[in-house]
Amino acid sequence: MMILNYAKVMGLIFLVIGILGFVPAIEPEHLLFGIFMVNPAHNIIHLLSGVVLLGAGLSNRWELARRATLAFAAIYGIVTILGFVLPNHVVFGMPMNMADNVLHLAITASALLFGLPERYALPR
Repeated sequence: MMILNYAKVMGLIFLVIGILGFVPAIEPEHLLFGIFMVNPAHNIIHLLSGVVLLGAGLSNRWELARRATLAFAAIYGIVTILGFVLPNHVVFGMPMNMADNVLHLAITASALLFGLPERYALPR
């Protein structure tokens, strides 16, 4: 049940990133780790993403974890596309830069890889 582990790990990562986004020493000039653009709304989205994915993973219900992961892929996929195409690089009130866009693309791809049913997923 790789999907349960994926949801747990990604949920924890997003919770930690959401918390770190509020620590001024780690996000000087609103750049998390000096790379990724963040603001309070962005940090809250990371926290919410973490809660949803972690909760789905901890439920030990693989179908719930799969659906949450695919919803996560769809939402982050939309954010990725908008981040690349919007001229002002602000998506739903959250600033984005190229590093954010590339990371969101990687997150979307990984969520699809783990969330798709086995018959559609790449061989492991």
